[in-house]
Amino acid sequence: MVFQDARRIALLTPDEMAEADRRTIAAGTPGIALMERAAESVAAAVHSHYPRAERIALLAGPGNNGGDAYAAVRLLSEAGRRVEMFGLVPPTNLRGDAAIAATAFDGTTHPLESFDPAAFDLVIDGLFGAGLSRAVEGGAAEAIRKLNAASTPIVAIDLPSGVSGATGERLGEAVSADLTVTFFRRKPGHLLEPGRSLCGRTLVADIGIPATVLDAISPTIFANEPALWMDALKRPSDAGHKYDRGHAVVFSGGATRTGAARLGATAALRGGAGLVTVFSPGSALMANAAHLTAIMLKRCDDEAALCEHLEDARFNAFVLGPGFGVGERARCFAGAVLAAGRRLVLDADGITSFAGDPESLFAAVRVAGKGSSTHEGPALVLTPHDGEFKRMFPDIMDRHGSKLERARAAAESANAIVVLKGRDTVIAAPDGRSAINATGTPWLATAGTGDVLAGLVAAQLAQGTPGFEAACAAVWMHGRAAELFGSGLISEDLPAMLPKVHRELDALV
Repeated sequence: MVFQDARRIALLTPDEMAEADRRTIAAGTPGIALMERAAESVAAAVHSHYPRAERIALLAGPGNNGGDAYAAVRLLSEAGRRVEMFGLVPPTNLRGDAAIAATAFDGTTHPLESFDPAAFDLVIDGLFGAGLSRAVEGGAAEAIRKLNAASTPIVAIDLPSGVSGATGERLGEAVSADLTVTFFRRKPGHLLEPGRSLCGRTLVADIGIPATVLDAISPTIFANEPALWMDALKRPSDAGHKYDRGHAVVFSGGATRTGAARLGATAALRGGAGLVTVFSPGSALMANAAHLTAIMLKRCDDEAALCEHLEDARFNAFVLGPGFGVGERARCFAGAVLAAGRRLVLDADGITSFAGDPESLFAAVRVAGKGSSTHEGPALVLTPHDGEFKRMFPDIMDRHGSKLERARAAAESANAIVVLKGRDTVIAAPDGRSAINATGTPWLATAGTGDVLAGLVAAQLAQGTPGFEAACAAVWMHGRAAELFGSGLISEDLPAMLPKVHRELDALV
């Protein structure tokens, strides 16, 4: 596997996909040829996944998505399926390649309002594709409501109608598909919620667009998969030792709030850091000491003690926030870590502590950045959930609708790596690169899993992995550990699954 080339997992915006089509056509491939290949992919998916579906309805919209449906209905008819076509507009209203595809279909196109999903074994949705930019209304919305209310399986062409390819958001009514067949590359809407759930399973078909078009398009959005970051990930070497793998530090809260720090510290050690230490206030030393073995423990009551510890340059990556407490002490500790030129994961209470004055944090990051090496990227990684994000970036939350846009704007504003958590976690860098994650299970929605994620990010940072790749790898590993454990997961289970995750990654090298 060539990890240097992540083009195969690029996610194209609708505009970028249109540019890929345009360049392919300009290079000599007729648009109708691309449409026919798309239809062949849809028909092949139907034959493979729904071989017993006898009566199939196809819904055609007014654009190229409808053209794909017209080409597919002809192929399915020729294969012996009983097909019926329903159009949002008469086929005579179609233009360009869609009109050519409609002309090649010699059957009857029924008006969309006569469509009854209960009369069919399968419905193919070709109403609207990824480029939809306005709300679905009128007859199309009514057809989608009827379709979703029925129990008939649905195959969507490109993207379920009513889902934005750019944001994954519902635009009015949206189809809830069982299977989606898209072309060349996925779009952000295939991975961002609710689009991800509405797609069902997504297949990506090769229709003859050469990967070289991506050289001109230069995509910056990717699916968060190992091909994106494996080249940058630091792995243990035969001749190495623990100090080669960095020394991560997790700050502990007071005596009754120590568990979160230990979760993060355990994850950092299992995640690959060579050494991990918990910095604990004196009031919590005994509670932490009773539970820690391979993880070390140091007393750290105030900023003066922290500055003394920071004289040891081997402490190179820090986690601040889990169970720490909100307030001035958290702000001072974060500033001291950044001023010392160390890498910091700010989570939970650490983020909330800057809710009233985020600019003071961003200023500290700018100062820290002047002394950091460029290959490591920003010194700060923020790991908020939506509530924490809103507290730190209220203006961005109000101005930007999509999760992807919010994370990218926040990363640029803060000059930090932003991990905006959720089922569709988005990782964004200040330079515009972003990734959307797809690993994980609903069982991650439980107390403490965010603490584990923060520790995993610190593990990668401690080993010298650049910030964007470190965050992406940690998010993927976190989700994959949950998948390997399965149902009944609690946060304490995640670190124990990491050896299996590491073995899977080792097999890719």
